[in-house]
Amino acid sequence: MSALALQRVTYTYPGAERPALRDVSLAIEPGEFVVLAGASGSGKSTLLRAAAGLVPHFHGGEFAGRLSAGGLDSREHGPAQLAAVAGSLFQDPETQVVMGTVWAELAFPLENHGWSAAAVARGVEEAALALGVAGLLDRSTHELSGGELQRVALGAALAARPRLLLLDEPTSQLDPVAGDELLGVLRRVNEEWGTAVLLAEHRLERCLSAADRVIALAEGRVSCDADPRGFLAQAPPDLQTPGARLFARAGLAPPPVAVKDARAALRARGLLREPDAAAPDPARSRRRCRARGPEPALRLDRVWFEIPRGPAVLRGVELALAPGERVALMGRNGGGKSTLLALAAGLTEPTRGRVERAGRVSLLLQNPGDYFLADRVGDELGAEALAATGLARLAGRHPRDLSGGERQRLALAIVLEGGPPAVVCLDEPTRGMDRLHKDALAETLRGLSAAGCAVLVATHDAEFAASWAQRTALMGAGRIVADASTADVLGGGWYFATQTARILGGGALLPEEGASQLAQRQAEPEGAMSR
Repeated sequence: MSALALQRVTYTYPGAERPALRDVSLAIEPGEFVVLAGASGSGKSTLLRAAAGLVPHFHGGEFAGRLSAGGLDSREHGPAQLAAVAGSLFQDPETQVVMGTVWAELAFPLENHGWSAAAVARGVEEAALALGVAGLLDRSTHELSGGELQRVALGAALAARPRLLLLDEPTSQLDPVAGDELLGVLRRVNEEWGTAVLLAEHRLERCLSAADRVIALAEGRVSCDADPRGFLAQAPPDLQTPGARLFARAGLAPPPVAVKDARAALRARGLLREPDAAAPDPARSRRRCRARGPEPALRLDRVWFEIPRGPAVLRGVELALAPGERVALMGRNGGGKSTLLALAAGLTEPTRGRVERAGRVSLLLQNPGDYFLADRVGDELGAEALAATGLARLAGRHPRDLSGGERQRLALAIVLEGGPPAVVCLDEPTRGMDRLHKDALAETLRGLSAAGCAVLVATHDAEFAASWAQRTALMGAGRIVADASTADVLGGGWYFATQTARILGGGALLPEEGASQLAQRQAEPEGAMSR
């Protein structure tokens, strides 16, 4: 029995002009680890919703064909029955968490399955240890960061040991270390429990090395079904990993699946230079990029924020942005990034210290659904603004029916409506976005900067930060531990680094810059590489 089987499935959302899924047939067997790739709006989230029974039972619309999950036919069984065999984590974990504490959230699915008290306690402990949330068990779910909430929601999906796991961008709000650890957990669950995994992801460099298969969708149809190397060999540029784009631009083949593959291939060609082991220059390490001028657009002066009867989330933070400056805010989950943005926008007040603003501050929070008030996409924005987002064709759809990337783009347009503010703060704005839309967002941020708007973006995406940020502030345990140019902060890192930099070494390299370095190395006289 297949863990998931679709036979000629076609589905159209209510009010949509064309199907989101078109004649999709595929099967995923027990123990397979499958990555679902595709551009924003290609049908990935819809396929996962269908596998969980939400399409069409919750979303409505027209459904044709047959889908079975764990042997249960979705036409005869709704989401509640399918949840017994298929655990799911969608792009908005805040909408999936229903209990008041982390312990209760992890215990809830086990209690629903009728487990004994002892088995529930053991299951909660195992899930908490596996997902790194054991220290959060007594915390209120309302106090968690987006990344912490994502891990808790995944723990709840895993706790009952389902036959099939359906995951939509599960690492989108996780720091690099937590993302790697989560994928390790998924691989272990896949190998040891035989759980089939279907994981939709845009940042393919994070997960391809764990996958057995890659299924790519384009306009609702299956465009590719191959192993990771076969997928990269035929993937269009917008779906290639940074490492694959590096090799393609350098004229090298085959494309690497992981950093280890890329470094081995370059070493064999004599093109790999090992990083300099010399100690860093202390003067360079102390350099900081600070806003200059008498009146910053935004300034946090020795800001503390403490939860009543709880820990200090921010500890003496000092940060200033000049008008037109572009700054990425990076760091571990729970490090205080979202709290800092909320303070910057005036949503809450600091316990101590001051926040100074030169004008209006616009904030896009992690959940784009918080910004939607209408039942139609076309009623959220004017026609001209909607066309500028590329979502005009979806004007008749309900905002909840959009893909994660489409919801993010719509929410950003709502936030920016009315002209550039003095400061714009964005919290994980690339969640659910493909590379082309990330490039478009980076261009939007550069345009806001050119108009004099200071830009502060919290992100875990080093590739995105390297593409637009002049400066990066790195947070840890409520403090800013580094504040310098993006090349300085991300250069030479293991986790907070671009994939191209992990392959070649150096600063915050993008594939185009890395390919130029490789071209120079190829042009060097024979033997120069060894000197």
